[in-house]
Amino acid sequence: MTFDKKAVVYQIYPKSYKDTTGNGIGDLRGIIEKLPYLAELGIDMIWLNPFYPSPQRDNGYDISDYKAVNPLFGSMADFEELVEKAKSYGIGLMLDMVLNHCSTEHPWFQKALAGDSYYQDFFILREQPTDWISKFGGSAWAPFGTTGKYYLHLFDKTQADLDWRNPHVREELFQVVNFWRDKGVKGFRFDVINLIGKDQVLEDCPVNDGKPAYTDKPIVHDYLQMLNQASFGQDPDAMTVGEMSSTTIENCLLYSGQDRHELSMTFNFHHLKVDYEDGQKWTLADFDFDQLKKLFHTWGEKMSQGGGWNALFWNNHDQPRALNRFVDVKNFRNEGATMLAASIHLSRGTPYIYMGEEIGMLDPDYQSMSDYVDVESLNAYQEILSQGKTDQEAFAIIKAKSRDNARTPMQWDASPNAGFSSAQPWLKVGKTYQSINVQKEKIGKIFPFYQKLIALRKELALISEGDYKSAYQDHTQVYAFERQLGQQKLLVLNNFFAQPTSLDLPDDYLQGRILISNYPEVKLTKTLTLEPYQTLAILVD
Repeated sequence: MTFDKKAVVYQIYPKSYKDTTGNGIGDLRGIIEKLPYLAELGIDMIWLNPFYPSPQRDNGYDISDYKAVNPLFGSMADFEELVEKAKSYGIGLMLDMVLNHCSTEHPWFQKALAGDSYYQDFFILREQPTDWISKFGGSAWAPFGTTGKYYLHLFDKTQADLDWRNPHVREELFQVVNFWRDKGVKGFRFDVINLIGKDQVLEDCPVNDGKPAYTDKPIVHDYLQMLNQASFGQDPDAMTVGEMSSTTIENCLLYSGQDRHELSMTFNFHHLKVDYEDGQKWTLADFDFDQLKKLFHTWGEKMSQGGGWNALFWNNHDQPRALNRFVDVKNFRNEGATMLAASIHLSRGTPYIYMGEEIGMLDPDYQSMSDYVDVESLNAYQEILSQGKTDQEAFAIIKAKSRDNARTPMQWDASPNAGFSSAQPWLKVGKTYQSINVQKEKIGKIFPFYQKLIALRKELALISEGDYKSAYQDHTQVYAFERQLGQQKLLVLNNFFAQPTSLDLPDDYLQGRILISNYPEVKLTKTLTLEPYQTLAILVD
């Protein structure tokens, strides 16, 4: 089973992409309307965040029906049309599969609560809860009705973990994947999939909130092989990615090894925690460049040497905009955006673009807590206040770290509501929409640069297939790596700072040609100066 290593994936948060009904909420028809734009960008696959029926306690990751479309986003006919129209542009669909847990409103859970023992076996019920902590805070166990038992929920208490040890559960979930395959879907992103293999005997685990007791357990590999064989493994061109929570390189080599028949690739999040103070999200700290570089090099080299495959990304629906985190956006937005793009699009792995990233969208710059709707942010604000921080200090942290930063409506043009909707959007539009929008950026610096990076990946096998080797590991400002395939070599230099810096070029690269740069008229000299946030890729044939 081989997936297309030249492919580039574009992530859409449907609620915020384009509203066609005037209710302030994005929908499937809005995505259909924007397919020509996505084709112009050059992407190969659209990853859609969940659009299934859901009480929306966790933005659709609490699913109450796996085989339907939430009327909020349109109809099944709209979805089928989206698949067909996207196909006509050479674009595939990747759907979010949330198979670790389901909503407590799902019929399975409701039947279990009503006393149906067949469905009670779908969930992880215990007489005595363990000391595990939910990823959303508090105990990972909640009372199971009035039975005196408790059910496991690693996330919100309305998200009950499914028991993968039960073959009936596996069968149902494999059917979910096959339902969407039958609709023409070729891509699947599996949410927190490395948490599905809980031990048979659940015990207290005071280490790291209990994570070692349910993360990356060996049985997960067995389950993924079963899932592969029963569903997408039957499609030679399927593309699958696993979201891996607190994972390791060793496990990701197994998850993504082509001879193992599990997944095509894995997401990990270590590089997006380099601006966490003491590993805590709700803090303010400058990013640790040394740590970032080491993570990229370690994962890049070890996955390359072991035949694994990385999903490469800076942004998603759960992260503040990378531009605000890593770049002096007041002075160098264009340079910073293009450098961040090149640093992953020229690397080894499949690049993911999150909507708006290709036009350099920024965090919304909200002025008050009343602008935020994300439950995690609202809870965190209260928590930060309870730790003794002032309103002002707490708000500054939320402003920097909230998931709502990524969820603001897509900025299409300078008209009211950024051209996203004729009505008040469900989440306030970012402040910059009049100066940063698709209409402007298509003739700006960032969008055309993304187009070029995507085209290069398709043209040069070196980019899609080559090895990864770290370079200039000790440079204090530059993240650099080398790609090699046969006799061809590519050196990619990325200055991560607002100050120029210099380095000595190896002799063989002095004779190379510049493949791409975000600054004009670069001359290759022995001592090379990189401008603020400059990216430069030099090819040697």
